[in-house]
Amino acid sequence: MKARKTILSASIVAALCMGPGLAIAQDAQPAATQATDLDAVVVTGIRASLEKSLDTKRANVTVSEAITAEDIGKFANTNVAEAMSQIPGVSLDRRFGQGERVSIDGTDPSLNLTFLDNHPVAQSIWLYGEQPNRGFDYTLLAPEILGRLEVIKSSEARITEGSLGGTVLMHTRQPLDMDANSIAGSLSFNKNDQGGDTRPSGSIVYSWKNADSNFGFNIAAQHFEEDVDRQGTEVFGYVKASAFPNQTGAAADIDVPNFINAAWFQQSRKRDSVNVNLQFKPSDELEFGLSGLYIKESFDNYNQSVYNFLTQRPAAVDRLTTSGGVATGGHSNANPVFYDNNVRASEPVTKGVDLHGKYQTDTWGVSGQIGASKSDNTLEQWFIEPVFMGGYSWDAKRGLSFDNPAAAQNPANWAGDGFMGNYGVIDTETKDNYAQVDFNVRFDSVFNNLQFGVRRGKHEEDYVQNVYVGLPVADLNTVGTIGATSLRDLNDGSGRHVQVGRQNVIDYVNQYRGILRPDAGSFLNNTFNVEQTNTAGYAQLDFSSGGWRGNFGVRYVESKTDAVAFEPGGAPSLDNLASKQRHTSKKQDFTLPSLNVVYDTGADVLFRFGAAKVVAWAPYNQLTHNTFLNDSTFTGSGGNSDLDPYESTNFNLSAEWYFAPQAVLAASVFYKDIDNYISSDAATERQFNSNAQTTPDRYQSQIVGTNGCTTDGFCDYSIIRPKNAGKGKVKGFNLSYQQPFGDTGFGLTANYTYADGEGSGGTKLPYQSRDSVAISPYYERGPFAARLSYNWRSDYLAGGYVAGAPPASVNDYAELGASVSWTFDERLTVSLEGMNLLDEEYLQYLGREELVAQRFHTGRRFMASFRFKF
Repeated sequence: MKARKTILSASIVAALCMGPGLAIAQDAQPAATQATDLDAVVVTGIRASLEKSLDTKRANVTVSEAITAEDIGKFANTNVAEAMSQIPGVSLDRRFGQGERVSIDGTDPSLNLTFLDNHPVAQSIWLYGEQPNRGFDYTLLAPEILGRLEVIKSSEARITEGSLGGTVLMHTRQPLDMDANSIAGSLSFNKNDQGGDTRPSGSIVYSWKNADSNFGFNIAAQHFEEDVDRQGTEVFGYVKASAFPNQTGAAADIDVPNFINAAWFQQSRKRDSVNVNLQFKPSDELEFGLSGLYIKESFDNYNQSVYNFLTQRPAAVDRLTTSGGVATGGHSNANPVFYDNNVRASEPVTKGVDLHGKYQTDTWGVSGQIGASKSDNTLEQWFIEPVFMGGYSWDAKRGLSFDNPAAAQNPANWAGDGFMGNYGVIDTETKDNYAQVDFNVRFDSVFNNLQFGVRRGKHEEDYVQNVYVGLPVADLNTVGTIGATSLRDLNDGSGRHVQVGRQNVIDYVNQYRGILRPDAGSFLNNTFNVEQTNTAGYAQLDFSSGGWRGNFGVRYVESKTDAVAFEPGGAPSLDNLASKQRHTSKKQDFTLPSLNVVYDTGADVLFRFGAAKVVAWAPYNQLTHNTFLNDSTFTGSGGNSDLDPYESTNFNLSAEWYFAPQAVLAASVFYKDIDNYISSDAATERQFNSNAQTTPDRYQSQIVGTNGCTTDGFCDYSIIRPKNAGKGKVKGFNLSYQQPFGDTGFGLTANYTYADGEGSGGTKLPYQSRDSVAISPYYERGPFAARLSYNWRSDYLAGGYVAGAPPASVNDYAELGASVSWTFDERLTVSLEGMNLLDEEYLQYLGREELVAQRFHTGRRFMASFRFKF
């Protein structure tokens, strides 16, 4: 720790020592102002937009990357994350086929920060069972509202604390930078070839400003729809073959998938968003702005699972087939098959307002920003779980095949086995409130600009879960069905089973809502509140002379985290709730120095160096002692209120050669030396199994005696909790290349990232692919343009997004997109885009590929668009 502080301090001293040897810069302009002024450039076409992106990158002091409005529009994408897929060092996780969360230089998405116009955007979870996460979910934002996006990899003192990997700065289009009475928009239709209907989307942006160009406003509105269809198999844990007394054809130590699940997730996503900007500039020195953001989403979904449970009746397993030390198939002559139907309603609403202003003269300036953002969602789940008893064969890749297919398609043969289902509600609310004031003083010397300021930000996270139990047991004749179904890769006929419609489930549960009773364990284990308040001050000094420029500074942060959760202290009960609450509070302070240096050789070659001490916090749900339990698999996950944040000393070094217009060849290296790295490990805990209260007969007859379960309702659970695990490190490099090939119309962007990191004891770091590749050739000549975008990342560790899911590795994944367009009179552009053209399989495994956890296909996506502007 002390050694790294010494290295960082020595780096800053070395920069200061260079000062006397530098020529005095008479007209130095702060780098931040240079980058901001680029917004005034009018961009059209792929080549022009790539040139503007390079201008932004070149003008910045930090090691950074950028994309502009045309870049965002010219990639095949439906959200901002997919538009970022070609940025060096950026890799995406695509659990539902789309890019959602972003890793930067091999770091967990939770350890990156994202700001819109320099302020946070609150976000609430959309998937039932998911937990609040600091990593930004980019499906929230429409690409149409952005004018420019930057990824800052080396930190500065003036940048808000909390990021270990990188900071993403998204900038909306400002009215005074746009033409008066300009209108641009799009109408598109998209289709998933795996399932769903053709869905319409549309957007429009209107901008106005007065004749003096000192007052204006713009409004961007968008409606987006898309169907998501994910099909495949899941394995909910493995047991040894010795658990089955009649097993044949397998050694006792062979791993056997205990639950093979045929899974089908269907969703119609909708997003309506409005972004408004008002800008008032009464003089060259004074400027004010007011912006508002409203987003309403519909993420309703229907998740169906058909799975076995071998160890519930182990003697019924009469055959196992094996390959590579794993049972890949088998047969059971009489074992339960569960049919879970999870119908979910989810409508996140996000609102935000931001007021900002600045006064800037030739010698000094002041700016301020204040605002609030709020996001909330009430997630509902209607759940039924009928069971079929009969013989079946199972296959690790193809799910289940029934010995008597006709019986499996008879609704009367599917009924609750002492338990029928429940109704659940999760209320989640997130708030961000912030205020910031910044000052700067300019000097006519090497040290040309002193920036200093203060910021206070408060984040609140509320999460409340209620589950209502006591649903009467019935068969599917009573519930109602809509025929039979078979999933992709399960189409041999024997795997077909009776199909329950979405509305069947809702209607059956709703008719008994009046008699259902609350489950105390669900509320006590999954209800918490976290408030984190950060107060920070910083000072940063910019310098520039000759070919040298840069900055050094320090940021001081005081952080306070207050958390409230429940500890049942025995069998869960809703009596005397106040006595079961656990309050924790943690105060800490951090001193974060930083240094950035750029040397421009004057021959279109730049060298950059960045060093900074940074801090980042664990996801909010991990900062309190909550516990999520899966009472069927005896697993769970939870938080730890004693966690310390990550602390890291980061180093970045890059070389960039701008060898031709719109062209660059660049290489960068990064190293992150991390203290207090947080890992999640499983340990055995005694927890109360809710079946002991909700279905006591079933608990006593089927569950007592398994997993250490005793008659008092307590069992042994494997619970994953975070803990500080000592040191970690991440090292690697980026290579990037961009060039148009003369006047041929052809061009290419390409990059490669290598990341190698490990935690204490050599453990893997989550979401880190060792190798990532992005290649995008394009052609643009006259009215015709075409572009391919290919991304590939090697395997990586990824814990489940849903609470209780074990850490698993994701196999290497490739994404191919393409777009072609024709522009008529520069006012109308018609385009056709394709995404996930390889129909790649998303494969998760536990430790080695043979131990499959999930394998899914989400289908190819196509979109036809009409874009206009006048």
